[in-house]
Amino acid sequence: MRHLPARTTRRRVVGSLAAALLCAAGLAAPAAARDTAGRTAAGPSPTHPAEGGRAATAPVAPGPATKVPDGLALTPPMGFNNWNSTHCRAEFDEAMVKGIADLFVEKGLKEAGYQYVNLDDCWALPERDANGKLVPDPVRFPGGIKAVADYVHAKGLKLGIYTSAGTKTCNSAGFPGALGHERSDARQFADWGVDYLKYDNCNNQGVDARQRYTAMRDALEATGRPIVYSICEWGENKPWEWAADVGHLWRTTGDISDSWGSMLSIMKRNLPLAPYAGPGRWNDPDMLEVGNGGMTDTEYRTHFSLWSIMAAPLLIGSDLRKASPRTFEILGNEEVIAVDQDPLGRQGSVVSSEGGRWVVAKQMKDGSRAVALFNETGSAQSVATTAKAVGLPGADAYTLRDLWQHKSYHTAGRIAATVPAHGTVLLRVSADDKWSHHPPATELALKGGLFVEAGTSAKVTSEVTNLGRTAAQRVTVALGAPAGWAVRATSPSTAAALPTGRTLATTWTVTAPAGTRPGAYDLALKATYRSPQGARAEKELPLTAQVVLAPPAGTSSLGDLPWLSATNGWGPVERDTSNGDSGAGDGRPITIGGTVYAKGLGVHAESTVEYYTGGACEKVTAQVGVDDETIVKGTVAFEIWADGRKAASTGVLTNAMPAQELSADVSGAQTVRLVATDGGDGIDSDHGDWAQASLSC
Repeated sequence: MRHLPARTTRRRVVGSLAAALLCAAGLAAPAAARDTAGRTAAGPSPTHPAEGGRAATAPVAPGPATKVPDGLALTPPMGFNNWNSTHCRAEFDEAMVKGIADLFVEKGLKEAGYQYVNLDDCWALPERDANGKLVPDPVRFPGGIKAVADYVHAKGLKLGIYTSAGTKTCNSAGFPGALGHERSDARQFADWGVDYLKYDNCNNQGVDARQRYTAMRDALEATGRPIVYSICEWGENKPWEWAADVGHLWRTTGDISDSWGSMLSIMKRNLPLAPYAGPGRWNDPDMLEVGNGGMTDTEYRTHFSLWSIMAAPLLIGSDLRKASPRTFEILGNEEVIAVDQDPLGRQGSVVSSEGGRWVVAKQMKDGSRAVALFNETGSAQSVATTAKAVGLPGADAYTLRDLWQHKSYHTAGRIAATVPAHGTVLLRVSADDKWSHHPPATELALKGGLFVEAGTSAKVTSEVTNLGRTAAQRVTVALGAPAGWAVRATSPSTAAALPTGRTLATTWTVTAPAGTRPGAYDLALKATYRSPQGARAEKELPLTAQVVLAPPAGTSSLGDLPWLSATNGWGPVERDTSNGDSGAGDGRPITIGGTVYAKGLGVHAESTVEYYTGGACEKVTAQVGVDDETIVKGTVAFEIWADGRKAASTGVLTNAMPAQELSADVSGAQTVRLVATDGGDGIDSDHGDWAQASLSC
């Protein structure tokens, strides 16, 4: 599924003559024709679900019969695809593809399991030759595709290619698609030495999806060459229900973009489909964005962790020639990759998700469980479960391996961590007799948000809790802060022993120097202790302190106040204009039901904007609705949160409805969050407005 910016949004009527004409003209068709700047005329607008709480655990129909074995994709495919980093730009060429293959070998990615180097759209000329054959672009690929395949194969790797199950591909230039040419194109791919085909969904002329995708399956099989077959019809026809005997993997969602909101929404859509996945038949939530720059390293680790626990294909979407050491570190984590590549082939399932605190567990072939503790929210949260809840048998204690820290502990049964905002702790937990070789696991926590007004002391409480079967001994805790800050413990920060389930609580005063500029500052809570056998253990919790300004007295427009954080599903949150398109400052006057508002916030679901209120404010009021720039569908629900409490909410609003007043009592709250969800039906240009949003203090 592909979505366009507000000015060009229209419902997809894939297969219509109008769609074909639009694509040929280089305009944005409902199937979202791509150009050299991205998947649509202004890049991909994300597609989101709104599955809060436990929605993601809703029952799912049993999966399809096991795929007829052909020995392909017995674990999720791993490799590279150029689209997310290059789109159709000139830098996508033979040199790039060979360079990626070289780096797979040089950087150890091949050894870690990555094997496919895949070409996306724009590799061909816009017209077939006189014999109806596809012609590689001689500028991009002067040696042809076979020469590239030979180079990749010589590295012990495999080559993938792209086309569409329509008359044209998805790019606005209109490269030839394979509809009606399946046998000929498949033969060319096989003759070139192609090992993987991504088969898109644009310009399909209304032909039934099963028919189109089955035709290419038969054509590929007729070549006699083993080719992994990736069905990319964006989940429109629920391929998980019928494609297990057609392809090896199928897209479950629209295109991903390099943003937190896009990644999060795609995860929520893909998670409930766990029963359909297995060896040779994988749910595909789209390619990785790790390293492309739109998310933080913490968010990229979450992205990689969640794709791995969902047994998703791991197709690198960043240009590795420009990648940072941190990107290679994330993509090359073999302990995390082992979760994705486990031969049992189970996709992780949701154990709980209340309040944005997610527990996802995956059964592994050796009987252990991979467990992701994921914090969707914008502040550190304790995320917890138990060995029993994730399906492990009863035992005296369990070995708990932290796959990002590469450290092992033991637990009496509780699995818990305080997880930073947008972070994930990925664990592998097993019931074995080796648990006693490891020190007890502990959970570090900081109670209450750390908000500091410059020159004024803030009080916080740290906690170190022993989760292990044996006591933690010689426990010491320290709170680190930036240079020049004053940090002082006002209660004991050591304990001779901490028995199972007991907590060392320490109160602290934290003072930022007068004149410290508002913003986020890094702190760290660190605990050291020993096991009864004398083994030393160390745990560290990265934290963020916000230096804030006291909220102004009286009533203020929220569009005029600084926020603590803002996430948005498409482009940035805009002040006093609509969400507009993908860039900052490209919004238009806020307009709901024909009424124009001078002040407010323009957002795109899923969106969260958080403000510091410091316990000094009483009320938030706004006129909310779907902006008139959403000309087709648009469904948004609005919520106001006071700390961890939902203080007010609307039902689902559409672009056919006038603005509704939404107000909430936020008395005593340290923070207020304005949340816009997609109303539960996925994103289709869900541009929402917080018109005349005000805060009274």
